[in-house]
Amino acid sequence: VGGNFGNMSRLTPEGYFITRTGSYLDAEPAELVLMPRNGRMTPGASSEWRVHTAVYNATEHEAVVHAHPQHAVALSLLYDTIRTVDSEGQLFASEIPVVEGACGSQALADAVADALCTSKVVIAKGHGTFAAGKSLDEAYLFTSLAEHCCKVLYLLKTMQ
Repeated sequence: VGGNFGNMSRLTPEGYFITRTGSYLDAEPAELVLMPRNGRMTPGASSEWRVHTAVYNATEHEAVVHAHPQHAVALSLLYDTIRTVDSEGQLFASEIPVVEGACGSQALADAVADALCTSKVVIAKGHGTFAAGKSLDEAYLFTSLAEHCCKVLYLLKTMQ
């Protein structure tokens, strides 16, 4: 997945751990903040904490990864839905939804959480992906697969 910045979180019985603002995707334990699920922000938490809270409150997912893969971001500016065109993509998902909302906003949080009720990954238009699953590894896998699908579609479109 291109781009190092983003954020990730993991559900716990006490709430969820989320990376701090400005952390890399390979964050160390010291860069994690414990957040409650009641919608109150813990100082230092990622600016996308609203999205993570909304996803955990609306779904059964236990982990969320947010990244900024270049092909996914680029295609989200052209399409409202990314249709997968290759065999690997088709096994993953027939389409990837694109949602809108300002970074860090409740509108984005609601749109992402709604999409992740039925999808493994969603792209925030012009911003990046949010993927969710049973573990951080699974959510990261969905992030990687989404970028793969977007890259294949991009390459196909440039050759036509």
